Amino acid sequence: MNFFGEFEEGALPPRRWDPATNAVTSLPYPGYNIFCAGHSYLADGQLLVTGGHIESHVGLPDASLFNAFTSSWTRLPDMNDGRWYPTNTTLANGDVMVISGEDNGSGDINELPQRYLAGSRTWRDMTTARLKLPYYPRMFLAPDGRLFFAGPWRASRWMTTSGTGAWSTGPSSNFGTRSYGPAVILDGRVFLVGGGDPPTATVETIDLNVSSPAWRYVASMTTARRQHNAVILPDGRVLVLGGTRGSGFDNSSYPVRHAEVYDPATNRWTRLASNAAYRGYHSTALLLPDGRVLSAGGRKVRTAEVYSPPYLFKGARPVVSSAPGTVAPGTTFTLSTPDAASITRVSLIALGSVTHAFDQHQRLVTLGFTRGTGSLTITAPPNNNVAPPGYYQLFLVNGTGVPSVGRMVRITTP
Repeated sequence: MNFFGEFEEGALPPRRWDPATNAVTSLPYPGYNIFCAGHSYLADGQLLVTGGHIESHVGLPDASLFNAFTSSWTRLPDMNDGRWYPTNTTLANGDVMVISGEDNGSGDINELPQRYLAGSRTWRDMTTARLKLPYYPRMFLAPDGRLFFAGPWRASRWMTTSGTGAWSTGPSSNFGTRSYGPAVILDGRVFLVGGGDPPTATVETIDLNVSSPAWRYVASMTTARRQHNAVILPDGRVLVLGGTRGSGFDNSSYPVRHAEVYDPATNRWTRLASNAAYRGYHSTALLLPDGRVLSAGGRKVRTAEVYSPPYLFKGARPVVSSAPGTVAPGTTFTLSTPDAASITRVSLIALGSVTHAFDQHQRLVTLGFTRGTGSLTITAPPNNNVAPPGYYQLFLVNGTGVPSVGRMVRITTP
C-alpha cells in the first residue's frame, strides 16, 4: 500500500506500508512535489500521477508513472499546463482522461482536458471539450463509454471521449453543491455521500445503466459529514469513515469518529466502531486484500489505523484455492474453492486511489456465477466500459456475508 505526499506538503519521499508485517519503508522520490496531484491505475498496474504542487492553488504540469513492481518512477512528457487537484479517469482502452486542476491561482482552472495515450505515452488535447469544472471533479466511466461528471456541483455533465471530445448536459442532483463529499460507483450506479458546507447527511444515487438516468435520494447517513471517505466493501456495501459535522473547511472541533456502512440492498445505514483519531482533510481510506480497511492521515496527522468490519467476526472465511491471473471481458472463467456450495456473491473491486475525499479509481462489479463441485464458473464483465482494464481484487462472499481474502485479477482488453 503506497502513500503519496501530504507531510511538508509533498516534500518527503513516499513510503510503503506492508499490512502483513506492519513494516514501513521509504520509496524513491519522484523528483518533484506530488502533493495534490491526480492519480489512477493503468492496465499494466502502473500508477499515473498527474500534476502537483508549487504552492496552494498553483499546480505543476508534470506527469509520472509509478511502478509498484519495481518501486521506480518514470517521467512522462509534461501536460499542457499546471494542474493542482486534477482528476484521472481510466478509460475502456486503458488510456486516462485528466480533467481540471488549478493552474496559477484560486479559481484559475485548467479548462482543457487531456487524454493520456498509454500506448505511446503521449498526450492528446481534447480541444473541443474545454470546460471550467471544479477541481477534483467526481468523474466516472459510464457503461455506455462516456464519462460522467457527478459532482461536487449540482449540475452533472456527460463527456464523449472520442476524437477531441465533447460535453453535453446531464441531470441535476437534488441537494446542491457537495464539496468534499465522496462519490462511489457500484455496478453502474453512482452514489453521492454527504459533503457541502454546512455538511449534509443526505445521500443521492443515479443509475447510469438506464436510458434516462435521474438522481434520487436514498437513506441519509446517521450524521452529517464533510471531508470523509467512502470505501466499497466485498459484500457490496459502502463503508464511510471520518469527516467533520461542523461548518467550514476542515472543522476538527466537530469530528465524526464513528464509521457507518450503507447497504444498497436494504437502503439502510448502520453505525459502527469509531476511529481513534480525527480523519479529515488529506485523510485516506483503502480496502485491504484481507477485507480490512486502512484509515490513515489527515492534515498534519501521521498516524494510521486498521478497521475490521463486522463480517470478519461471523465465522470461517471462504477459501479461493486457485484463480486465473488474467480475465478477458465477455468470457467465463473457473475458480476453484472448497466452499462453492456456500457462495452467494462474487465481487470484483478495482484498486483504490483516494485523495481529498474522492477515490479516482475504485469501482464495484458484481459477477454472475454458477456453482460446481469444488468450483465456480464465473461470468466476466461484459466489456471494458463496465470494468476498465487493470488490476482488481476478486472476493467470494458466503451466505453469512463473510468474504474470502481478495485474489488479484487483471482485467484485459479484448
